[in-house]
Amino acid sequence: MQQMKKWLGPPVSWYLLAALVLFLDQWSKAIAVAYLEYNTPSVLTSFFQFTLHYNSGAAFSFLSDAGGWQRWFFSVLAALLSLVFVVWIARLGRRNWLESLALALILGGALGNLYDRLALGHVVDFIVVHYRHHYFPTFNIADAAITVGGFLLILDAWVITRGKNNE
Repeated sequence: MQQMKKWLGPPVSWYLLAALVLFLDQWSKAIAVAYLEYNTPSVLTSFFQFTLHYNSGAAFSFLSDAGGWQRWFFSVLAALLSLVFVVWIARLGRRNWLESLALALILGGALGNLYDRLALGHVVDFIVVHYRHHYFPTFNIADAAITVGGFLLILDAWVITRGKNNE
């Protein structure tokens, strides 16, 4: 019974959050592919629009025209990092909810983009934010989750952990 309580504790909650991020990412991408025309902006506000893009590289289209090997490189990298995050979350147990939250967001995002790479050969991006003629690269829910998770990891490492060490 004690083992069951341990397993049903916080780590499972964090894995469920990662699964929710994965679901929302794939659901939003399916809607984008179904309703958006490739490379045709659908303007929502003066600073926000949807534009369907396919990214065969990494963040900011890094290595997007490298010839195809990058698909497998980034897939293996995402799979290995996802395994690391699964173990990391499990080892945290009931400690440090902010770190666990960050890792769950990154895990869900990494799995969302990994699925795209394996199933489609590219990542579906569709969210565009801009100011006048200055455009941030097109991204998706997975990218947003990875970014927020990364920010929270930094916050946890620099602010929260530093505060604990000073006490």
